[in-house]
Amino acid sequence: MIKKFLRWLILGGTLFFLAKALKDNWQGITAIRIDAVGWAMIAIATGVTLLGHTWAGWVWTWILKHLNQPVSSVQFIHVYLQTNLAKYLPGNVWHYYGRIIAAKNANVSTAVATLSVLLEPLLMAAAALIVVLSSSLFVQTNTSLSVHIGQILGLIIVLCVLHPRFLNLLIRLMYRLKTKKSDPTNTSDVSFTMEHYPLLPLLGEMGFLGLRGTGFILTFYALSYLNLSQIPLLFTAFSFAWLLGLVVPGAPGGLGVFEATAIALLQNYFPAAVVISAIAVYRLVSILAEITGAGFAWLDERLFE
Repeated sequence: MIKKFLRWLILGGTLFFLAKALKDNWQGITAIRIDAVGWAMIAIATGVTLLGHTWAGWVWTWILKHLNQPVSSVQFIHVYLQTNLAKYLPGNVWHYYGRIIAAKNANVSTAVATLSVLLEPLLMAAAALIVVLSSSLFVQTNTSLSVHIGQILGLIIVLCVLHPRFLNLLIRLMYRLKTKKSDPTNTSDVSFTMEHYPLLPLLGEMGFLGLRGTGFILTFYALSYLNLSQIPLLFTAFSFAWLLGLVVPGAPGGLGVFEATAIALLQNYFPAAVVISAIAVYRLVSILAEITGAGFAWLDERLFE
């Protein structure tokens, strides 16, 4: 009951914030025009974002191979792209469910399939934290030396948490919460654990964040001129907003949470109308890239089946 109330509270709060920001800056938003170069940049941003989703599907196969489950990269990238849109359904778990079913149909054990889809968002969150903490060191602010030391210590802590000794504890906890939610009578525990530090999948997820962040920056550039010195700020804000969209409950696909966080972080550095417009356009770019990816995966399967 409390969790459901919290989800509605978060949803209501983000919608109110977005509606107010839109109302206060509506005149500036309607004055923005996108020229031919801007549309070209948006097209490139869509392609880069599609590449990011495809890359994430490939990284998922790395995770499975890291768990000693060699799978077909092309087949599982298709599965990843086709299930991606399901994250916008209420509950924000149906894309994971689809991937578990597809992995089981490919003779991957239930435990390993579940572990792979639990590990993927965990590695994504860790990668986003690393990107945020690392890129924030290059953002020009009036932060003190103690803050920079804290950021470096935060990086070290995140890297230590990914050690199998700590990671397996988190995996067991997440698995118990997931099984209790789906079947309260199920008291079984995940029977497969991590044996090696997931360095390659972690680097892969950082690459995914890099591609998604590049798509966001290109979208922003389509609406407003940027200096090179502003790119670390945009990349840090994007990564942090994307991270909150991933972990905050009640936001399928991060809808609302990502937008509200990005606006709050960037509105003091750029014109608010430009920030709101760029974030809205990027959401459309992201959804278009996901639809295109799912369509290409479906078509490729039909052509070569």
